[in-house]
Amino acid sequence: MKAFRTRLHRDERGMSLVFVGAGFMAFMAATTIAIDVGMFMTARSQAQNAADAGALAGAIALAFDDPANQSASGPAVQNAITAAQLNDVINKEVSVDPSDVTFPVGPNGEPRVSVNVFRTTARGNPVATLIGQAFGVLDVDISAMATAEASQANAMTCVKPFTIPDKWIEMQTPPWDEDDTFDVVDNQGRPLANPDVYIPATEADYTGYSSHDDRGRRLMIRAGTGNNIMPSFYYSYSMGDVTGSDEYGWNIENCNTTIMGYGDRLLMEPGNMVGKTVEGIDNLIAKDPNAYYDTFNKKVITTMNPSPRVAIIPVYDPVYYDTGKQEGRNADLKVANYIGFFIDERAGNNVYGYITPVSGLYSGNAGPAPASAFPIVIRLVE
Repeated sequence: MKAFRTRLHRDERGMSLVFVGAGFMAFMAATTIAIDVGMFMTARSQAQNAADAGALAGAIALAFDDPANQSASGPAVQNAITAAQLNDVINKEVSVDPSDVTFPVGPNGEPRVSVNVFRTTARGNPVATLIGQAFGVLDVDISAMATAEASQANAMTCVKPFTIPDKWIEMQTPPWDEDDTFDVVDNQGRPLANPDVYIPATEADYTGYSSHDDRGRRLMIRAGTGNNIMPSFYYSYSMGDVTGSDEYGWNIENCNTTIMGYGDRLLMEPGNMVGKTVEGIDNLIAKDPNAYYDTFNKKVITTMNPSPRVAIIPVYDPVYYDTGKQEGRNADLKVANYIGFFIDERAGNNVYGYITPVSGLYSGNAGPAPASAFPIVIRLVE
């Protein structure tokens, strides 16, 4: 009997069950980490995507629909909520209320939209665990925040190959209208006592086109004659210094991806481009024939995004051109700004349209955007 007890005391049979049990617990813990933690990381990434989408949509609406409307029912808040909720987190919609959409201001006064999204217990939609429930962890809270900014663009692309003068303060026959001419000297080259005034976009008192003040302005443009500087006169120029009517026509009807900035010099096309301009304008209208401009809400109504009828037109510095004219340089054009121009109709050689906000680019290779740049770039900043 004593021998049996001694042998039983020293017997190690069954110890493998202990190790298997401990190993099973370790395996379960590892599985929890591999499955649940992986799922939580996916949920966090999806929540960030939802917040990013909401912030970008809100900033776009703030810039292009109604910059002054930050109300709960306004386009910025509603678009932010809709865009965020279209991005599910683990197959369920995030919670985002109007109070989760805020409007901070950037360091230089740039309008921003911040969006917070939630899948949390407090909102009644936490992310359920899978393996963790065996350990009493039923769910976890997931949230994310993003901020998008609508700021001045420092570069442009898809620009059309014709340019009109930037706005000025008309001193001869105020107020400024499309029949005025920019004049600082008389026909004899003598300075006028009360010359017209142009202040560039780099200055605080910029006199040119504003995406806010000129939004919805109806404008007629036609081919310029002579050297007169008139709001309605456009001059054709060659993009990338490539001249020719075929290239010019293609650049009207399509997107030339050449990146342009501010202060760029423009080389006038040497030939008569009126016919090519008319043809190109007609073809643009035909690409989106049902688009129209809503004059009450001041926005383009179209099923395309964006409508090909929204042309990006560079506006040139009238002082620079006029100075060159006085010095005998008849074709000195310098980009002062860019405007969006919805092409409404053509009658003869006249093209009618509405000034509309337009998006631009942020290029690390370009300098800072002028303080009063017309185009807007939407980008995530947080």
